[in-house]
Amino acid sequence: MQTKVFHLTDGENIQLLDVHDFYWSSPSITLAGIGVAKRITMPSLTNFDRQRDLFSKINLDHHNSEIPISHQDLCAFAAFDFDRTQPSEIIIPSLLIKKSPLGDTKLIYTGNEDRTKRELLQEITQNNRPTPYKPQSNLHIDSPIPPEVWRDEKIAAVKKYIQAGSVKKVVLARELVLTADSNFQVHDILKKLEGQNQSAMIFNIEGFLGASPELLIKRNGNTIMSHPLAGTAPKFEESNYDQESKQKLLDSTKDAYEHKVTIEWLLNELLPFCSFVDADPEPKIVSLQHVHHLGTEVTGQLSNPPCSILELVSALHPTPAVGGDPQTEALAIIKKVEGINRRHYAGPVGWVDANGDGEFAVGIRSAEVTANKAHLYAGVGLVEDSDPQLELEETEAKFKTMLNSFLPTTEM
Repeated sequence: MQTKVFHLTDGENIQLLDVHDFYWSSPSITLAGIGVAKRITMPSLTNFDRQRDLFSKINLDHHNSEIPISHQDLCAFAAFDFDRTQPSEIIIPSLLIKKSPLGDTKLIYTGNEDRTKRELLQEITQNNRPTPYKPQSNLHIDSPIPPEVWRDEKIAAVKKYIQAGSVKKVVLARELVLTADSNFQVHDILKKLEGQNQSAMIFNIEGFLGASPELLIKRNGNTIMSHPLAGTAPKFEESNYDQESKQKLLDSTKDAYEHKVTIEWLLNELLPFCSFVDADPEPKIVSLQHVHHLGTEVTGQLSNPPCSILELVSALHPTPAVGGDPQTEALAIIKKVEGINRRHYAGPVGWVDANGDGEFAVGIRSAEVTANKAHLYAGVGLVEDSDPQLELEETEAKFKTMLNSFLPTTEM
């Protein structure tokens, strides 16, 4: 199997959001993929094989490439389950379009056939669906666990464990199931997500899609970066109310505790891989379309030889921001009480290249879309003094990111 690369000019402009099998967009890079050249099964993140070469038996075709090719051009997408014991796939697409922040765009082909640039562009054109956004006219929204049951029974059950002293924090999630008369158009949903969540990482891995505001880990050479979020407050249209909400978040003892636990845990987990790692001294407000979060930037330098991005993902998932504290006890309570299958929700989602570089977000503000059905998720961190009604309202605010991409604007 060979990989070769071509340069795309302005005249060969391609709408990357219309490339519908795989998609990733962040301030660092935009990637779009069609088809599958290779699927690599990982038994689990728990038993991650650090020595496995995901890109073995794929050769860089320097002779037939239009421009110089490197291992950075050989990329794969991945979305891991929240349950780190479940198997997952890392997928190398047949066609990859890679666009830098400066606009430089490459077309990368991986396969066994001798394909020309013209043939590849024709395939992309045939696969693209440049149709306008059309929200479903008949959409049924169901809560498998009714909101009042989740508020009154699920939260109460978790708080009993917290009050008993076995755990300090548990992240409890809710699920909405959307059913439409016709199949959802993923590329339409992505367009709306990207238009309304410009500071988020937009992704689609074969129907798991979303707009995550939280960077789990990024590796570029020996440099790593993370931007964990923990602590949430509602966002208001009226500026005075909104400023008051942000200040309450900064002053909140509950949210400060949640955030501190996450940052300290993250630094501790990264330290064995790094010669240097540090975090901002104080969290900052991260404002999104519907909520505010507390966020802290973490940076570091990897020790030599540097580990791959996938080793870091294996070490960092799940963080206390999506699981709880202590982790083992919190995850056991989630499994016992929550009553839903999170699937990929809150799991790592992103990309990796043959150098071991890449980016992974925490798969929040996300949905699992299959044909005419979508599963949406939102979670909250519960501690001893959590107010059940406020926690329910927080999930409603978080759901809006994805609901806005499925519903007509007039319904929100």
